[in-house]
Amino acid sequence: MAEKPDNEARVFSPKTRFQTLARRPGGVPRGRALDNAQNKIEEAKLGFDEWLDAEMTELIGAVERARSGAPVDDWIDAAQFHTNQLRDVGTTVGFELLTFISNTLSTILDGIKAGAEFNMESVTCHIDSLLLIRQKQFRHLRPDQVPELSRGLHRIAESVSIIPKSGQK
Repeated sequence: MAEKPDNEARVFSPKTRFQTLARRPGGVPRGRALDNAQNKIEEAKLGFDEWLDAEMTELIGAVERARSGAPVDDWIDAAQFHTNQLRDVGTTVGFELLTFISNTLSTILDGIKAGAEFNMESVTCHIDSLLLIRQKQFRHLRPDQVPELSRGLHRIAESVSIIPKSGQK
């Protein structure tokens, strides 16, 4: 009797180069790798205040160029870069509110770069909120611990990052 062809799809996961490399013998045991990573984070925290000041200074400088009337192309990339730096590092060092504020500012800046109207008050409001992070009582707060601030910044980001359809202003 002839075999019937198997019409059912075979589901399988292809082995990737990363999986092959990760499973090869040798290397650092998982527990030690995690300990090493945690130690690196603790080391980074020691210089975090200086790093935060430097990032904020650069971000404020970019916003000041915008405030002085510079074209968007002259300041937006620097503002986005430093905002994203703050967003990406904040939670790692225990500054969840910093990450939240930076993320909503990033949404606004992304909208501006894509053609949304530039609203200086919304950017200034976010910069002022970021400056709160320098104060001890706000350092390790989560967004849910300051709900009025969090909701307000989120609403601002949603409303000003809207890109007008072509032909509308």
